[in-house]
Amino acid sequence: MTATLTTAATTQEKLLRARAASSKLALLSKDEKNALLLKIADAIEGHEKKIMAANQEDIENSGLEGAMRDRLLLTPSRIKDMAKGVRDVAALPDPIGETLAEWTKSNGLRIRKVRVPLGVVGIIYESRPNVTVDTAVLALKTGNSIVLRGGKEAAQSNQRLVEIMSAVPGVPEGSIELLDSSTRQSVQELIKARGLVDVIIPRGGAGLITFVTENSAVPVIETGAGNCHIFVDESADFDMADRIVINAKTQRPSVCNAAEKLLVHERVAAEYVPRIVKKLIEAEVEVRGDGKARSLTAGLHVGPATEQEWYEEYLCLCIAVAVVANIDDAIAHINKYSTKHSDSIVTSNESHAQKFLRGVDSAAVYWNASTRFTDGAEFGFGAEMGISTQKLHCRGPFALAELTSSKYEIVGTGQVR
Repeated sequence: MTATLTTAATTQEKLLRARAASSKLALLSKDEKNALLLKIADAIEGHEKKIMAANQEDIENSGLEGAMRDRLLLTPSRIKDMAKGVRDVAALPDPIGETLAEWTKSNGLRIRKVRVPLGVVGIIYESRPNVTVDTAVLALKTGNSIVLRGGKEAAQSNQRLVEIMSAVPGVPEGSIELLDSSTRQSVQELIKARGLVDVIIPRGGAGLITFVTENSAVPVIETGAGNCHIFVDESADFDMADRIVINAKTQRPSVCNAAEKLLVHERVAAEYVPRIVKKLIEAEVEVRGDGKARSLTAGLHVGPATEQEWYEEYLCLCIAVAVVANIDDAIAHINKYSTKHSDSIVTSNESHAQKFLRGVDSAAVYWNASTRFTDGAEFGFGAEMGISTQKLHCRGPFALAELTSSKYEIVGTGQVR
């Protein structure tokens, strides 16, 4: 039965449909799921004008500006990227049915541990329509149904995208359900739906994530905010450091893997801090700093960074700079203030790099590279549900393998205990 989107249905009715669909999705073969994904990609490209019209309505009514408006905006190139992302997921290996372990007991029982779908996945996210497509296709690829609760600013875009994907022939009814975003009641209903929903994924600002983790009756996988750091060590190549810092801060400042803080070793601070601050200001970045950084940048309009700011994710063209005594202080600073998302060291000292890689307690830790690579597509996963900053049941880009659980299949020849 082909899915249809019934906007008048209650949250409970949508959750029941999603639960029923999860049983059907779990039985689809790899080839059947991939065929549906390719049809979805074609449908997205084929309905570009309808998607653009819905998105334009959202843009006009949103009142958003700057980074938040950019997150909401869809363009022809971004719609093409959406479709490409769907095809990339279709081309990836299917984890469902993968044998994780297998052995035979002395009594002849054959035991096999295999990957299976989670079941019904609920995701709560803000005004990013691409997340609607990315998460839906990852769920479908892994045989999960998905319940989407997007931000109200993207209501029309999300509605149109879900209609398009759900209308693809062969997609079981209830596979992709979209909840009402005009009221917070739908969030409450979703996070209390234990028994109908198997996992909740909150994706957005710290306030949203905290609310869901503190109030959900359904297990939660956090996708954390990104207070990401770059540490320029005493042996860093300055030209390399410049490229990494500028890219990590300015390439797309509204996303969670953009750099928000810059730490510089005190032995090179007098030379490097004024140099990089000038380049950041030329790139229209607002720079703040601790006392040492500000003393090295007189006349460069570097504002003071408050204690609270070291914990914050700016999500805009703003960065705070601190001078640290050594690599140990850099690691301690990051472990204290970061959100455990992505942090990078720029150094030519391998022992320092290895110490940083082991010592920084974050989901993704880099040596001589921009933090902007913490992304499902960049890691080769096709897309992602988000970046998990917790340690159970997954960490880092949350993609296909992380959308599975496991079960044991035991084959006997009449054994009894």
